[in-house]
Amino acid sequence: MISASLYFLQEKLLFFPTVLSLDYQYEFVTPFEELFLKPAEDVSINAIHFKTENPKGVILYFHGNAGDLSRWGKIAEYFVTKGYDVLIMDYRTYGKSKGKLSEKAFYDDAQYCYDYLLKQYSENEITIYGRSLGTGISTCLASKNNPKQLILETPYFSILDVAKHRFPFFPVSTLLKYKFPSNEFVVNVKCPITMFHGTDDGIVPYSSAEKLKVIAPNDTTTFITIEGGNHNDLIDFEDYVNGINKIL
Repeated sequence: MISASLYFLQEKLLFFPTVLSLDYQYEFVTPFEELFLKPAEDVSINAIHFKTENPKGVILYFHGNAGDLSRWGKIAEYFVTKGYDVLIMDYRTYGKSKGKLSEKAFYDDAQYCYDYLLKQYSENEITIYGRSLGTGISTCLASKNNPKQLILETPYFSILDVAKHRFPFFPVSTLLKYKFPSNEFVVNVKCPITMFHGTDDGIVPYSSAEKLKVIAPNDTTTFITIEGGNHNDLIDFEDYVNGINKIL
C-alpha cells in the first residue's frame, strides 16, 4: 500500500506548492514587472522580472520546492542588490501558474523563460541559478544552452538518489516518475559551475552533492562546502556570501 501511494501520489509527496489568487498583489522592495508567460496551450507561467539600473547581467532563478513567488521573490531580491536583473518563475501549480505538471514541463518552461530573456539580453549576460529542486532544472537548461555561468545551491546527484536515501526499503527506481538526473546533465555543461552545499543539510544529503561534484567537469567546477550549513540557511554563512560576491 505504501509503494502504491509512492507511485500514484508522488506529486503530492514530492512537491509542496502554495496557490495564490490571480488578483494577489506582490509587494517587493525593488522595482519589478509581473509576467504571465504562455509556453503552451492551457499553460500560464507567472513570473517576476526584477530590474535595476545599469545591470551587470541577469539571473534566471529556479526556486526550491515549497511555496510560491510571494516568498521566493523576496529571496531572489538579494541578487538585485548585487547589481543584477532577476527573472524568477513559479512552476506549474505553484502560485498563480497553471498547467499540467510533469518533469518535461519543468524543462520546457525553463527553456521558454531562457528564450524570453534572449530577446532582451545577450547569452553571455545570463546566469542560471538553481536552488534545491531548481538545481536539476537549472543543470538541464545549462546543458542545452551557453549561459555565462551556472550556480547551484544545495544540489543533488538526482532526485532518485535523494529518494533512495529517504526511502531505502522501497523500490524507488521503479516507482519514481520524476528523476531530475542532474548527473546526466552536468557532464554536458560547458560554462563555469559553482556549487554550494552545507554539511548539515537534512533535506538533500551533502553526499549527494559530492557525487555530483565528482562527475562535473573538473576544470570548470567549483565546489564550496559550508561547514554546519543546513538546507535553508546558507546565506547566513560567510563562505556562501564570499563565494557569491566573488562570482557575481
